[in-house]
Amino acid sequence: MPHFIVEYSGNIHDRLDFQSLFKSLHEYLVSTGAFPLGGVRSRAICCNDFRVADGRDGFAFLNLNLKIGHGRDMALKQAVAEQVFKILCDWMQPITDESYVQISFEMTELDPVLKFNKNNIHPLFSNT
Repeated sequence: MPHFIVEYSGNIHDRLDFQSLFKSLHEYLVSTGAFPLGGVRSRAICCNDFRVADGRDGFAFLNLNLKIGHGRDMALKQAVAEQVFKILCDWMQPITDESYVQISFEMTELDPVLKFNKNNIHPLFSNT
């Protein structure tokens, strides 16, 4: 944990460089000291079947969801959410300057009783 999951409309696929976004998001999250590098992961899902507003061909969307584990205080979560959204909007600016795009972000805190995971990557970063 945490997970960044991007869903986006296929009509902007060729204009997106997700590795640069993911690098910025990972570096920021780890810099807070509240999220271990070994647990951060990101993925992007292209949606070729979508409709935005009245269905115009040029309309697009991008939604980012950040799933985090339980236990961080609200002040930290709010600060992280605001900075993540800023990083996302800054990264999207070349596209929003030229196109109509709906950008959304949500942080989801997972229930500790209902979340399960196994991660053998953490030990690789235990001395960093």
